[in-house]
Parts: sequence; C-alpha cells; structure tokens
Amino acid sequence: MDRRSGRDPEFEAFVAGAAGRLLHVAVLLTAEAPTGATAAHRLLAGALARTYAHWSRLRGDDPYDHTRQELCAAYARTSWRHPGGTGVLARLSPMERLVLVMRVHEGVAEEVTAAQLGLPPERVEAVCNRAVATMRAGSGRGAGSGPEPGAASGRGAA
Repeated sequence: MDRRSGRDPEFEAFVAGAAGRLLHVAVLLTAEAPTGATAAHRLLAGALARTYAHWSRLRGDDPYDHTRQELCAAYARTSWRHPGGTGVLARLSPMERLVLVMRVHEGVAEEVTAAQLGLPPERVEAVCNRAVATMRAGSGRGAGSGPEPGAASGRGAA
C-alpha cells in the first residue's frame, strides 16, 4: 500500500483490469440500458468497496470471483428494486437474471451458484432452464426452431 496516498496499487490494477467486465455483469443483472446504468454503477461501487475492505485477506484468492460474489449478493438483497428495465435481460425476473448471469455469462458451476444463492442445485437448474427458454422464445429461437449453437461443429456426434 502506498502510505502517502492511502491507495493500494494492486487493488487499483485489479479494478483497472476487471471493472469493465464487472460493470457488464451489473448491467445485465439490473436490466438497465448500458448507457446511464446508475443502479449497475451503484452495485459495482458497493461490491468494489467491500472487496477493498477485505483486500488484505484475499491474498491467494481470486479477487474477481470475490467481487462477483459481492456484486451478486448485493443484487440478490436489492433485486426488488430492479423489476424490469430496457436491457437485454429485462423480460426475466430478478432471480432468473441472477441465475442466468452466474451460470451462462459467468460460467459459475451449478453447485457453486446454488451454494452462493442458498438454493438447491435442482432449483438453480430449473430457474436457468426457464430463463434460457424465455430468452429463446423472445428471440424467435423457440424449441425446434433450428440447430443449437455449436451443432455444426460435430461435437457430440456419434
């Protein structure tokens, strides 16, 4: 830590590298339009503040993962404030947005998502499937409307 300025250069480097991706996660969660996403900015600022408060204890842990957990937990606590919006995930419920962002966008394992949200894995799977179906239905990609992404690559072919 730079004692004269009170700043930690490692934390500043982390924020410089990860803030854009974390802000995108916050924008998806709040279902705001990317421009003027004030609720997303507030969520991210709070998550970064909590990460900074624990920074000295995070040595060896993934600060991105910690901050994403803080961000998702803050969203879960305040999701009633974000019922809709104009963003790409606006037609989903707050819980569907949270699960979809964690599972699909961020690639968090189902069991980890379930543990972080305090839900059984089966519930996380059901919510994620419903969210994916809702997004596909809204984009004209309903069940049976064409090949799945990556189907042409030959993966899984016998």
